[in-house]
Amino acid sequence: MSTTRPGPKAPPSELGDLLRYWRDARGVSQLNLSLEAGVSQRQISFIESGRSVPGRDTLLILAQTLDVPLRERNALLLAAGYAPMYSEAPWNAQEMHGVIRALERVVRQHEPFPAIVMDRHWNVLMTNDAAPRFFDCFIDMASREGPRNMLHLIFDPQGMRPFVADWDAVARSLLQRVYRESVGHVVDAGTRRLLDELLGYPDVPRDWRAEPSTAHALPVIPLGFVSDGAVLRYFSMITTVGAPQNVAAQELRLECMFPADDETEARHQQLLAVRARHR
Repeated sequence: MSTTRPGPKAPPSELGDLLRYWRDARGVSQLNLSLEAGVSQRQISFIESGRSVPGRDTLLILAQTLDVPLRERNALLLAAGYAPMYSEAPWNAQEMHGVIRALERVVRQHEPFPAIVMDRHWNVLMTNDAAPRFFDCFIDMASREGPRNMLHLIFDPQGMRPFVADWDAVARSLLQRVYRESVGHVVDAGTRRLLDELLGYPDVPRDWRAEPSTAHALPVIPLGFVSDGAVLRYFSMITTVGAPQNVAAQELRLECMFPADDETEARHQQLLAVRARHR
């Protein structure tokens, strides 16, 4: 393990502030971090106060112990004067070829139900054919300017919002998901901006953090869409990349929509069939 070295390469307060931020975010004391990481409490105190900068290996051990997301680990390394370790190449870069092929295979196999690949801020990166065909049954997707964002599509009164059943419960659950599924369980600036934009739409419950007063009959809160007087109810399964070693791989999320009941499954097939006949 590298030892602490004097003479920081970057303003020490920046590194100390970042480490303290992640320790506070995880609710871990200096003593507990010391015990879990195998780094002395004195050394951690010196890093946070700006009296010293740790060696690269020590810093990575602290980041690993605090479960710091890869993008933010790069920020810690830069603050300490080291080069970033994790590639921040875009999601469709050549180095992501194997992952992209796997995602393409999964979304294709999920037909005839929607499958959507998104980044950490719910921007749509890839879909199967069923996803735009399904949403086109309600609105003209071609009229919406890109890049497309799944949450804006649902919350926008000019988008899917008029067709969403049980809006209050759905809005609450989606806003809570933004927090729950944020990378590293920490809300970054982009996620805060997304939340502010969503809360700017009309009829969004301001007390969305509160738990529902009654239990739902289903094991999940379904996302329901009203079509011809009937409600089609879906739930999602979320897939992430295991053991990611670059930023894009860690931040990708695949969401597959499934019918929540037999009636929805039958109506879904009918809806897409009618849409296909009118194309």
